[in-house]
Amino acid sequence: MKLKRGFDLTVALVGLLILWPIMAIVALLVRIRLGSPVMFKQVRPGLHAKPFNIYKFRTMANLYDSAGELLPEEQRLLPFGIFLRKYSLDELPQLFNVIKGDLSLVGPRPLLMKYVSLYSEEQARRHEVRPGITGWAQINGRNSLSWEEKFALDVWYVDNRSFGMDLYIIGKTVMKVFRSEGVNYSEHVTMPEFQGNSRKAGG
Repeated sequence: MKLKRGFDLTVALVGLLILWPIMAIVALLVRIRLGSPVMFKQVRPGLHAKPFNIYKFRTMANLYDSAGELLPEEQRLLPFGIFLRKYSLDELPQLFNVIKGDLSLVGPRPLLMKYVSLYSEEQARRHEVRPGITGWAQINGRNSLSWEEKFALDVWYVDNRSFGMDLYIIGKTVMKVFRSEGVNYSEHVTMPEFQGNSRKAGG
């Protein structure tokens, strides 16, 4: 959809122009608090599950046990990293992904490549559209939802998406970020891994 792509590019470019001082400060603080590298890069599935590199500010420290192995994520996610995630500041570099065309502003969140083979046929439909920085699932629960609930919301968006809905999702996202809603760190530091489905959709 040309309108959606043009809107994505415009907002991403304007966003970078406005937010670059904040991004520079965050980058400096990440370097001081967590060390190098400042950026976290990981391969994620994009449109039609095509792999791409997603960029974020790093939120975890490189902390090791006595055997030289990385400590569990909950021990490496320090208060500074939690702050970045709480207000989605770690997501700001994804505006570059939007400009490149890897991401849209709105769409199902790109997850891990290893999940692609675990989806049911219905859940895999989330890859029929370009993934987004935010999405329908993110304004309807975010980390408080189960994987199955998230995927159902993602597919609902695929079937009902519109430019007006994207504007609504962006507006709700901004409100939720400022209120830091939908992130429950008391139960999970990060979401538990998706283990697949006990049965395929329709089975």
